[in-house]
Amino acid sequence: MTHDDVTAPRPDAADLISQGRAHLGIELGSTRIKAALIDDAGAVLATGSFAWENTLADDSWTYPMDEVWEGLATCFADLADAVRTHYDVPLTRLASLGISAMMHGYIALDADGELLAPFRTWRNTYTSDAASLLSETFGQNIPLRWSVSHLLHAVLGGEDHVGSIAAITTLSGLVHRRLTGRSVLGVGDASGMFPISSAGGAPDYDRELLGRFTGLDAVADVPWELADLLPEVLVAGQDAGTLTEEGARLLDPSGALEAGALTAPPEGDAGTGMVATQAIAPRTGNVSAGTSAFAMVVLERPLATPREEIDMVTTPSGDPVAMIHTNNCTGDLDQWLGVFAQFAQLLGQDVDTEELYARLFEAGAAGDADAGGVLSFNYLSGEHQTGVDSGRPLLVRTQQASFTLENLMRAQLHGAFGALAVGMEVLLEEEKVGLDVMYAHGGIFRTKGVAQQVLADALRTPVALGASAGEGGAWGMALLAAHTAQLAEGRTGRAASDGAAPGGADGATTEALRRFLADEVFASQEVTTLEPTDEGARGYADWLRGYRAALPVERLAGESID
Repeated sequence: MTHDDVTAPRPDAADLISQGRAHLGIELGSTRIKAALIDDAGAVLATGSFAWENTLADDSWTYPMDEVWEGLATCFADLADAVRTHYDVPLTRLASLGISAMMHGYIALDADGELLAPFRTWRNTYTSDAASLLSETFGQNIPLRWSVSHLLHAVLGGEDHVGSIAAITTLSGLVHRRLTGRSVLGVGDASGMFPISSAGGAPDYDRELLGRFTGLDAVADVPWELADLLPEVLVAGQDAGTLTEEGARLLDPSGALEAGALTAPPEGDAGTGMVATQAIAPRTGNVSAGTSAFAMVVLERPLATPREEIDMVTTPSGDPVAMIHTNNCTGDLDQWLGVFAQFAQLLGQDVDTEELYARLFEAGAAGDADAGGVLSFNYLSGEHQTGVDSGRPLLVRTQQASFTLENLMRAQLHGAFGALAVGMEVLLEEEKVGLDVMYAHGGIFRTKGVAQQVLADALRTPVALGASAGEGGAWGMALLAAHTAQLAEGRTGRAASDGAAPGGADGATTEALRRFLADEVFASQEVTTLEPTDEGARGYADWLRGYRAALPVERLAGESID
């Protein structure tokens, strides 16, 4: 985001902000911490950001905790500066706020709330033995990146900190805890820690599976029960506490921000992606494309059998969702575009980044439907969807391939969605999951019609893109915060101030969120839908056959190249 990423400002925006009636969403993504300040209807008033990168330390992908707190404060300061620039008022009060972050991973805390081990992100894939044991024990797929897989991995490895664990959470849960003092988590993010069930009414951790975990020989001697370590599960709209004085100083060390703002349940980036694209009803789905990518499809009925390729999670309201997650998406593409930017500089050309992306994406759109036989493996890390343990970015072509700029860029666009297309084939063709439309969001879609058409052709499904598609998860989290505030004030749906899940298992939770998004946020938003084309779908299918055939080369590269 930049300070220019604002909706046409409303006339009373300055008064709304100064009166503390705006809502704030912050998302800690893979490459940026982003903030979006909105009004009740979701119009973006101001944005802020902080760039960061993960670090490989001691064979584990992590982010230093000091950088988490520095990044939050810097992002908020950037937002406050944007508010002053646009509206000439200070940002001192908020109606509500919410925190989102990359899902899953492992954060273990002691009794004082201090970190016991470095934060382990979703990118770490060394938990295969633990995930396999859990999948067998639970009778459903437990992914490598889920928090329970990381916890059992630590137990199986005899790690020193295991006996001192008093709580585990996700990154969004940790930040929320520091801002409010409450150990809670939105159900969407919680569903990436441990399986969720709605059998008892409101969605909560599956009690039967918690019992099976306790029965594992590996955890017989640990001094805790898993149920006592997990954060409380909340659904969209529930009161998740208020911003404390300590939390306000953490966000704004200058002291200008006041405490007391209502908070929404902290969520994962998958949940905010669903909200940001209005994909919360059955037979709808969304693709969130960034450093990683995931496709979420809200289910009409449970899957017939557990599938290793498919994660079962939930919407922020607790409805079942099938997720296809890939570790790689735009990272390698961004690096290629960086090379082209360097080339332009060598020629003495100062090229605007947005223009560079647009020109090269448009070149890709003009390439052959099958990319002329050029293959791109964007594997900066391993990729479980295609059985690649250790990734190496590769560009592969035969001597007969048509190696042009257009086909090089077309291959890059195809490759960004390659592993996702492999996983979605399992979901749509083998499991016969119903899907009417796939909504998309993420920076790769900013060039109108290019990546959107590639994705539609890859999935053979209509892909819709809203005007807010580039806003991303921070905007989705701000919407959840605004929804929470409206419920608490009784302005929409039913109030949740009594702490009970609004609607529980009777569908009222989903309906309240659906109505808020449909009636107040997306009603006037322009949505562009592209259908798959016959030529594009055939071309992508041909390209994907070559991609699958060349996967042994990718696997060998991971084994052979240090």
